[in-house]
Amino acid sequence: MTPILKVNNLKTYFKTSSGLAKAVDGVSFEIPKGGTFALVGESGSGKSITALSIIQLVPEPAGYIAGGEVILNGTDIVPLDERKKREIRGNKISMIFQEPMTSLNPVFTIGDQVMEAIVLHQDKSRTEAKRAAIEMLDKVQLPDPERLFNEYPHRLSGGQRQRVMIAMALACKPDLLIADEPTTALDVTIQEEILKLIREMKAQTGTAILLITHNMALVYQNADVVGVMYAGKLVEVAPGKALFRNPMHPYTVKLLRSIPGHEKRGKALDTIAGTVPPATSYPKGCHFAGRCPREMEGCAMIEPPLTEWAPGHQAACHLYDAAFMSQPHSRPLRQEPDILPPLTVPPAEREALLEVKGLKTWYPIKKGVLKRTVGFVKAVDGIDIDVKKGSTLALVGESGCGKTTAGKSILQLIRPTAGEIVFKGRDLSSLKERELKSHRSLLQIIFQDPYSSLNPRLTVRETIEEGLKAVRPGMKREERIEKVASVMERVGLSPEMMARYPHEFSGGQRQRIGIARALAVDPEFIVCDEAVSALDVSVQAQILNLLKSIQRDFGLSFLFITHDLSVVEYIADEVAVMYAGKIVERAPTAEIFSNPKNDYTKKLLSAVPRIDERLVSGWRLPGHDILKQD
Repeated sequence: MTPILKVNNLKTYFKTSSGLAKAVDGVSFEIPKGGTFALVGESGSGKSITALSIIQLVPEPAGYIAGGEVILNGTDIVPLDERKKREIRGNKISMIFQEPMTSLNPVFTIGDQVMEAIVLHQDKSRTEAKRAAIEMLDKVQLPDPERLFNEYPHRLSGGQRQRVMIAMALACKPDLLIADEPTTALDVTIQEEILKLIREMKAQTGTAILLITHNMALVYQNADVVGVMYAGKLVEVAPGKALFRNPMHPYTVKLLRSIPGHEKRGKALDTIAGTVPPATSYPKGCHFAGRCPREMEGCAMIEPPLTEWAPGHQAACHLYDAAFMSQPHSRPLRQEPDILPPLTVPPAEREALLEVKGLKTWYPIKKGVLKRTVGFVKAVDGIDIDVKKGSTLALVGESGCGKTTAGKSILQLIRPTAGEIVFKGRDLSSLKERELKSHRSLLQIIFQDPYSSLNPRLTVRETIEEGLKAVRPGMKREERIEKVASVMERVGLSPEMMARYPHEFSGGQRQRIGIARALAVDPEFIVCDEAVSALDVSVQAQILNLLKSIQRDFGLSFLFITHDLSVVEYIADEVAVMYAGKIVERAPTAEIFSNPKNDYTKKLLSAVPRIDERLVSGWRLPGHDILKQD
């Protein structure tokens, strides 16, 4: 059977001031009709550039396809002229982009943008296209699609904008759908509906799917074949279930072992030392050399080819090459243990640090020329929670249920309408701004988006010491710099980075800066608002380990707001489930996941994609004596 997509030795390079960046460096794979190929790996591995190369949207003039073929339905589309490529984009190939706000045009309505591809490629009148667009908006679970048809992107939430992008991509029933982190901003219930819609389209039309994601559970449940990408190359390719049963490449094993879950509670998550090397300076040999726990003397100089070692299972690793392993240079440089040490956290004290009673945060709805109040949006509508000293309470629920508003109301970043917020015996909601200032250092927040929450004009040092200047005005400059250096080292950043600006850091490093800023003022309570939702699993593991360790060392309490329930299982002591502004269920973490009582909680948990737990214990790093064992 002729595959819908066949990629042969694809190379995509960029001309930069630092030299030639080989973002995609000889990638080959194919996707049959109705098949799903998942591409996984850390940020900077080249996944998104591979996708942009396939759809012929490589940023010019710096970027260009240096070699290889992208064959769609038997035709190589790389040499086609731009007019023919435009006929293919949005029609034969569609793409769901990772950043919905930057991918939607802010000056056009939602309806106009969904209709555009339908009118252009399906030869329909505007009336027919409008009807089809509204039907598509309804299929992606957007409320009141007729009203949203005339709205602009900035009026929608992040999750709603992502659903609009999905509606645009599916509107023309493409032969190939490229989904680049399609569900990152979505709740598990909406995520499940979207994936169900994509699966139905696959069954009806035979659409091939290229799925790019860092959610390994989604890969486990949806991928027919998985390609693991690292530093511009595929290092492992295998049928979906086979890869999870028997990961062969050390990089794949490390990725899988960094996934949080209840079976890893009390243990440090596995992490990968270092970062993906820049595309301008890959090692001559194996690109993973230097970070690999099974590196040998010859790895950095000799490149391993992607070779089939089991039926349909390819890996690019010298450990499986008998000729390489027999050479003197194959001596191991190090041998990382398989068993990680426990991350012991003392049991939470019984004393409640924070007690919230009857918290309400309502927003008035004003209409008419005189802007009279005609009603209220009840974002938070009478919730009661408490957080014990040294413990973590997870607040979970769908977008729009009031989680973030509750967190900001507790910190008095939003003044609540009613209720008590008792912190260390004092009701914060009754304090005036001057009295509240003395408590600011004890209550901090880590925001969801580490980039937008950092001032691009301030250096790292200025960002972290900003809070110190506000709450400790008498602190000397030398003391502040010493404190900044200390807290940077605590979160795994070098003090030598103080003079850098936010854009010079990776996403994971920016999140560490946000954590350092919160820790600098010695808080006792931190609200973590989706603090790890946008991170790769390897970076996410580093941040979760960091949060656990600072909780252990300083007795911090966390209110952990998230929609990632695997993270909740790993980090939380208790869980509160929120729906429509109210707490509908609260219990210890193990009880919530094993025996939920509320129907909404049951629905939420049933939508969570999961990897078979029996596979976890089998994710062992291959040893240097692997050939002798065989």
